[in-house]
Order: sequence, then C-alpha cells, then structure tokens
Amino acid sequence: MVTKLGAPNQEPLTSSAAASDTPGAPPAPGPAIDIRGLEHRYGELAALAGIDLAVPAGEVVGIVGPSGCGKSTLLEIVAGLREQSEGTVAIGVPRTAPDRLPACALMPQRDLLLPWLSALDNAALAPRIAGARRDRARERAQPLFERLGLAGFESARPGELSGGMRQRVAFLRTLMAGKPVLLLDEPFASLDAITRAQMQSWLAGVLADDAHTVLLVTHDVEEALYLSDRVAVMTPRPGRIAATLEVPSPRAPDRAAAVTSPRFGDLRQRALKLLAGGAS
Repeated sequence: MVTKLGAPNQEPLTSSAAASDTPGAPPAPGPAIDIRGLEHRYGELAALAGIDLAVPAGEVVGIVGPSGCGKSTLLEIVAGLREQSEGTVAIGVPRTAPDRLPACALMPQRDLLLPWLSALDNAALAPRIAGARRDRARERAQPLFERLGLAGFESARPGELSGGMRQRVAFLRTLMAGKPVLLLDEPFASLDAITRAQMQSWLAGVLADDAHTVLLVTHDVEEALYLSDRVAVMTPRPGRIAATLEVPSPRAPDRAAAVTSPRFGDLRQRALKLLAGGAS
C-alpha cells in the first residue's frame, strides 16, 4: 500500500469566480496561487513592488534574488502571516491574510525542532496542535518515516540527528499540517554542499510522488532550477520579478546528469546574468 503525503479529504483549489464560455459548464480551474499588483512597505521602505505571479495547482515555482529583495516577505504574505500594502493574493479565491493561513504551510530557514520531543513527536506536532490525541498523531506520522528515509530514528531527539535528517523531520512536520500549499524558505541553506545535493534529490523524489503547489525561496540558482517547474528571478529592493524562466526537465531522477547538461548550464547562465542586472 502506498502512503500518500498529501492532506486527506482536501478539496481541489479552484477559482469560484472563473467563468466558462459553455452554458452550464463547471467553472474553469484557476491558479492555486494568484498574486496581482503586490506591493509591500515597511513604513517608508518599499520592500516589494509590482509582483504578478500565478502558480497552477501542483506546480513548483522557485524564487531567487539578492539578499534583502523581499523573498521571505513574499512568502510571509502568501502564508497570511502579514497583510500586503497593496494588491491581491488569492489561494484559490482572493483572501485576506487570516483567511490564507489555513491553506498554507511555511517551512522556515531553521528547522526549529523542539529539543525535548522525539523525531516522531516533532513530525506529529501539527495534528497535535489541531487537537488530535498523541497516539493518533503518531499513527499518522509513523508510516511516513520509512518513506522519507527516517526509519529507525522515530525515538531520536533532534540533537541525535544529522543536519539532513533534521531537515527531513522538519519537512515531514510541514507536510503533516495537511495544507495544499507549501512555502519553503531556504530549506537547505544550513547544510554542507554534499548533504544539500542529496537533500535536493530526495525532495525531487518526494515532489514527483506527491504533487503539491510549492513556492521555494533559495539563494542557490542551481537548486531552484533543479527543483522547480519555473524560476522567478527578482531584482534588488524593492523586489520585482525581472523574468520567469521555464525549466524543461524539472526534478530529473539523475540530478548529477541534469545539472551538468548544456541546457541546464545555459539556463543557469541566464539566471545569473539577470541577478547581475543584465537582460535575459
């Protein structure tokens, strides 16, 4: 039996406002995430300006840009942790920040595992917060440990886990929230280069098996291009989307072959040129 990582009984995200040309036909599905004219300011400081981005359900969109361009602020706004200054953000349908919170799960840069809990209880934290009994929450998380390469470490405390294993537990905790939209903020930034490459391959496999709508923020252009269907390249503050790059073969099983291919190299050079302020 295959254990799915997605949310049980999760209704598909569609736009109720979408119209069809055929009388009596159901509404056409809209994007899972639809950002239009987004601007955000901290007092007089403009952090984001003119952000337009539509993400279909099941697509992974990477976001790269220089430090301080507003990438994490963008994720926080989509997650409903803060309200934008101008523009609209829709998760299925236009919603205010409090309304977006139930639809999104945010994985921050640090794993933030609770040191006094076991790996299993850390992973099962979301259903526990939602009111599930401890034994029921554990039952939901337990089958996923083998799937995510954590079998045998259910009772380990965070201090007994490697960096890569801690990130897997943190990612599992994010999945256990059962939200249709995953927001990943530099999930592998703290890892060494070898472990980071391994985790990218692992995450590619997870996303290939269980489709989620994902926004992935990273400073690593190679990581964004390998894991994403599209990559939005942002400008320095105030952050704007300078260009969106289509990735021809996202999440290829052979990561080493994918990232050393001529097409991948050309795309990486385009992204780096954009980040340096050049034309695409």
